[in-house]
Amino acid sequence: MKNDLINELFINKTHVIYRYLLKIGCNKSDAEDITQETFYKALTYIEGIDTSKISSWLFRVAINKYYDLCRKRNKHVHVSIDEDVLSESLSDDFLCEDYILNLERKQDILLTLNSLNDTYKNLLILKYDMDLSYKEIADVLDININTVKTYLARAREQFEKYWRMIENE
Repeated sequence: MKNDLINELFINKTHVIYRYLLKIGCNKSDAEDITQETFYKALTYIEGIDTSKISSWLFRVAINKYYDLCRKRNKHVHVSIDEDVLSESLSDDFLCEDYILNLERKQDILLTLNSLNDTYKNLLILKYDMDLSYKEIADVLDININTVKTYLARAREQFEKYWRMIENE
């Protein structure tokens, strides 16, 4: 067991996985618990994990733990956009009207994202919110890169379809 691998796990991956869990709808307390459980499991099985696939292994464990929690609570997965992130992105140049318009747009985006199935929702978050490459997404979800491209294209089409429906209301 190498110390540099363990340091990479805790320093580089903890925050990313925690942030991802928040983006897919996990509350802060559950995200902290799931992240901690994920890294505990990683430390327990560190010798058996392929080091080239450690990132995808961690994401897969965290996602599975979150879905298990959702099933246990009979809860549908809903994406959330943190209010603090939105307010931090606003500068003093924005007027109150702009802030309100941004809040309305945020609600429309959330409604649209939550209309998609979980696979498409996760892919869009990984690609456009977390800025992962196709290869990184393929590694995280442990699927073929061409499958990622195909599903992302379908996810964008579905998002656009639902977005237009919301805009026309």
